Amino acid sequence: MANTIRRGRAYAPLIAAAVLALVVNRPADSAPAIVREHPVDSTPKPAPFNRDTLSGRSGKLWMKLLDTDGRDGIGVLSRLFGDSAARKPGVYVARDTATTPGFTFINLVPFDAKQKGMLGTYRMGSWPAERRGVASSSYENPPGFIPVTPETQDTRISEHFRLRDFLTKDQATVWPKYLVLREGLIDKLELVIGALKASGVPVARMSVMSGFRTPQYNQQGVGAGGRAQNSRHQYGDAADVFVDNDADGRMDDLNGDGRVTTADARYLAQVVERVEAQHPDLIGGVGIYPATSAHGPFVHVDVRGTKARW
Repeated sequence: MANTIRRGRAYAPLIAAAVLALVVNRPADSAPAIVREHPVDSTPKPAPFNRDTLSGRSGKLWMKLLDTDGRDGIGVLSRLFGDSAARKPGVYVARDTATTPGFTFINLVPFDAKQKGMLGTYRMGSWPAERRGVASSSYENPPGFIPVTPETQDTRISEHFRLRDFLTKDQATVWPKYLVLREGLIDKLELVIGALKASGVPVARMSVMSGFRTPQYNQQGVGAGGRAQNSRHQYGDAADVFVDNDADGRMDDLNGDGRVTTADARYLAQVVERVEAQHPDLIGGVGIYPATSAHGPFVHVDVRGTKARW
């Protein structure tokens, strides 16, 4: 399934949006469409969304997922990118000005496009709710998938994160890939970064050791001491993270004791606790993990909707 990244420009973000016509050259079906900007009407139109309300509690969120049934999508994508955008799953980037960061609207691939555990050539597996009854609505099947291509993987979804940060770490040569992700998780991580900075800890880079996991990938690690069968990573609302300003692949010294130990993961977890206390609607799981021979200490963060600690 071909995926495109389309770029538009939104004027007067609080009350108006400009309509752009996109000139699309369609090569072979297996290749992504090539899309160019071509403004045809700069007359302000009523904005389908308010940029200030879209940026989350952190003010750093740059992503909005649109309903797969099109009720949300037709309004925003038609106004900004033309009627065809509302019908085509993909990644669409609108800009207030040529120099401001783009805001990303994502039209999801519906969940039922997955057949026999596959989306195109990408192996997905089956979610728990496809195999048996689940305990709560938070374990129902996700509504749909973000299609990610080599061209769209670097799309910014917040100040510190890109789509590629949350991709399942397998099937390296298979494109497009598909991703489940929730805005609340990204917003919470940005709030944690902000809280760290406010406490005097500089954060230029927060690494995602594990973001979304397809069920088939998650299943490979299920067992005693391993991954949970119903891991939140399968639902796009969980990430294993650590602060890595020097990009050495390991947690930085957050508590200032001159060493990198589990104490730094505990420090990060305490900051997550403070963020949850200030934003209880982002409550979720917090897990502290020590270093092993394969990785440094890290913290699991999720927005499952109920408090969980380990």
